[in-house]
Amino acid sequence: MTSLRELAALFLKLGTTAFGGPAAHIAMMEDEVVRRRRWLTREEFLDYLGATNLIPGPNSTELAIHIGHARAGWPGLVVAGACFILPAALIVGAIAWAYVRFGTLPAAAGLLYGVKPVVIAVVLQALWGLGRTALKTRGLLVLGVAAVTAAVAGVNELGILFASGALMVVARAMRTTGRDEHTHEAAVVLGSASLQVASSAATSFGLFSLFSVFVKIGSVLFGSGYVLLAFLRADFVERLHWLTERQLLDAVAVGQVTPGPVFTTATFIGYVLGGVNGAVVATIGIFLPAFVFVACSGLILPRVRHSPPARAALDGVNVASLALMLVVTAQLARAAIVDFMTLGLAAIAAILLFRWRVNSVWLVVGAAVIGIAAHA
Repeated sequence: MTSLRELAALFLKLGTTAFGGPAAHIAMMEDEVVRRRRWLTREEFLDYLGATNLIPGPNSTELAIHIGHARAGWPGLVVAGACFILPAALIVGAIAWAYVRFGTLPAAAGLLYGVKPVVIAVVLQALWGLGRTALKTRGLLVLGVAAVTAAVAGVNELGILFASGALMVVARAMRTTGRDEHTHEAAVVLGSASLQVASSAATSFGLFSLFSVFVKIGSVLFGSGYVLLAFLRADFVERLHWLTERQLLDAVAVGQVTPGPVFTTATFIGYVLGGVNGAVVATIGIFLPAFVFVACSGLILPRVRHSPPARAALDGVNVASLALMLVVTAQLARAAIVDFMTLGLAAIAAILLFRWRVNSVWLVVGAAVIGIAAHA
């Protein structure tokens, strides 16, 4: 067993220094927990990592929660997760305050001017790597194309995710019974399914509504934290009309600049919409489901992980997540790449990321400096 003080110290440190996205967070946790402290064996660590991929929510945060539970029970579950989230939430909250107070100043505008195109390149790199893993068969590729088509047509993102998972379960059952020739037809159904289309009517702002939206997102979001972009745009820009396209991209940029979970983008949005209360409500709302799912998953995950239909459903959900990421990235790129300077920044960042695997943190910092200098 590990003391709560030791857990808190480790995850406060990780939450303050873990730049670079979920993959980097997981690598840092493995170094600290397996190699340095020997709190878990490599096999145990991999088991927990696999478990996080089968439930919705931010994978690296859920891994921290699993580690805390393994080392100190239910109190450890809460302490490890909260300490990993808290530093990032405080940093993002401070930036959100400065954004609301000074967001129109040349320095702030310049910083975001430089960072936004680099964010697009970072997301494209994530899409490329995840896509090579997720698109394992021709049927999954067809499903991905159908999901992109449905997203462009305005089909609700939750409908796309659930339909994709269901279609892959059906496709697997057909293969089992020797009817795999229908896989293509099943995937195409997604493009014309009578799923709910997101409403475009504006809704008045309220803290309970804000909490509800983020609880929903935290409860259903599979895949990389970058999929969050698609959900945020669908809810806050298109359905509720609480944010502009530019504000959403600013929130995403802040999530890239800061350490810790990408989901603390919710903290930024909450502060912009409702001040300190909004930031607290949004942060609790988006992370609360992760604690609940990790607490419950220990009882059911051993069976789910060995279930072929469950694996097929997860394959479909992952492909749909990538489709949503691709569509929203294309939409956000139009707001980020506005001239030759931003086009050049995006192109250079993409080359450095794809060719030399440069840490995205350094690219974001460099782009911020260039943007500030250009506006100065």
